[in-house]
Amino acid sequence: MSVVTLKINDIDVAVEAGTTLLDAAKEAGVRIPTLCHLDGVSDVGACRLCLVQIEGIPKLLPACVTEATEGMNVTTETPELQEYRRMVVEMLFAEGNHVCAVCVANEHCELQDVAIEVGMDHTRFTYRFPEREVDISHPQFGIDHNRCILCTRCVRVCDEIEGAHVWDVSGRGPAAKVITGLNQPWGDVDACTACGKCVDACPTGSIFRKGTTVAEIDRDRGKLDFLVTAREEKKWTR
Repeated sequence: MSVVTLKINDIDVAVEAGTTLLDAAKEAGVRIPTLCHLDGVSDVGACRLCLVQIEGIPKLLPACVTEATEGMNVTTETPELQEYRRMVVEMLFAEGNHVCAVCVANEHCELQDVAIEVGMDHTRFTYRFPEREVDISHPQFGIDHNRCILCTRCVRVCDEIEGAHVWDVSGRGPAAKVITGLNQPWGDVDACTACGKCVDACPTGSIFRKGTTVAEIDRDRGKLDFLVTAREEKKWTR
């Protein structure tokens, strides 16, 4: 096993070659906020909350998709990074319809948690108030596109863990959205196994179980962690 050594916030860290800066920071006990990262599935660098500064590199890089290399000197907390992260969260609130008081994930929402962490209590940007639909055609679940932040966790969990490939992203820019099937109503997609992994993976209240009311959503992240290694560790039960 090849090992690389680096500094993160002046802390000496030794990790296996190929480890991302996000995981290296965890090894060092350094918290880096993120929304699109989910343990057990691939990283895509979608939310840009985990941007860090690396000595000798003029631009900020996302920690979740940047590999640790020998001799790196990484900084995760500066006024510039704090401003960028707060701005990202402000834009997420401004571009969608996030009404926390009537959301199933109120007080159980990672977007709320990150907003508190970065000190965002208002947005300087004009709210777009887009017209987005709610799909409740599935017998067990629903998706409210007003609350979606395009983290693509649902897409990756469905592809890489369940293997059903129900979810995808359609459109570009303001028109981008997650879709089921070939942009079919969720209830018409035969490939869906109704496993609920997308519900557990969603960081907001966008994907929910029917019958869940305000602040009642309950996710089991441990289920996803278990499924990632269940085959290798022979944990399946018959």
